[in-house]
Amino acid sequence: MKLKFWKMNGAGNDFIIINNMEEKLPEEKLPHIAARLCKRPMSLGADGFMAVIRAERSGDFKMLFFNSDGSTSEMCGNGARCICRYGYENGLAGEMQRVETTAGLVTGYRIDQRTYKIRLNDPTVIKADMKIQTSQGEIVCSYVELGDPGIPHAVLYMPGLKDMSFDQLRDLAREIRYNSAFPKGANVNFYDFDGDGLVEKTYERGVEDFTYACGTGTGSLVLVLTLKKAVSGKNVRVSAPGGDLFVTVNTENGKVRDLWLTGGTNIVAKGEITDEELFDSLS
Repeated sequence: MKLKFWKMNGAGNDFIIINNMEEKLPEEKLPHIAARLCKRPMSLGADGFMAVIRAERSGDFKMLFFNSDGSTSEMCGNGARCICRYGYENGLAGEMQRVETTAGLVTGYRIDQRTYKIRLNDPTVIKADMKIQTSQGEIVCSYVELGDPGIPHAVLYMPGLKDMSFDQLRDLAREIRYNSAFPKGANVNFYDFDGDGLVEKTYERGVEDFTYACGTGTGSLVLVLTLKKAVSGKNVRVSAPGGDLFVTVNTENGKVRDLWLTGGTNIVAKGEITDEELFDSLS
């Protein structure tokens, strides 16, 4: 048994993509397949797994997204940018891509061969300056959900972040991720100011560790700081460990009208998965 795949990343956020309109894998088995294929170093390894299926409404196609532990997620910003390129290069969409996700329709645009821009899902929850209790005392963070059902993000200012390692942040990140203030759990986005931009490090729910970038988290971060008037909201550069992302927030009467995420994509590999242990487990 073989399975055609693409391996892509956006700012270091890496994904395995399959076209399930061709592969026809039972959808109930996709969580198991995702967890196996994403496991490093036992298989290909990735932060997430995406399956393309037929659109159910007005989109060009639908994206099913799975975290590396096999759990489902409402949407993934960098994943959506990558799958927009996948859709364009495989003839599933044109220069504009309409991708259905669990969190709602995402519109993408091809800027050039490797650069793609997407309109992130509208925010459905914005809570600024929440106070939450941790083992390190009370901390202040903001909370954002993008889409419906919403992708949850806790946004936390961390001075000196650029020089801090993942190991230094991991215990606090895990505690915030599971904090009772966030019934759905939360992706944790630490940030600091860096010249005319921002630096960011994200602990992702479902990966249960830090990743090299997080698109929806980056959008949530810039959204919060734009509403606070701490950044301009116009093509704000955010430096993640895997590369730079750019966010534009359009507001009207103090409310968010559009939230745009732009960045590079990278096709790492195309080929056939021949993972014997995976296929033995499916038989």
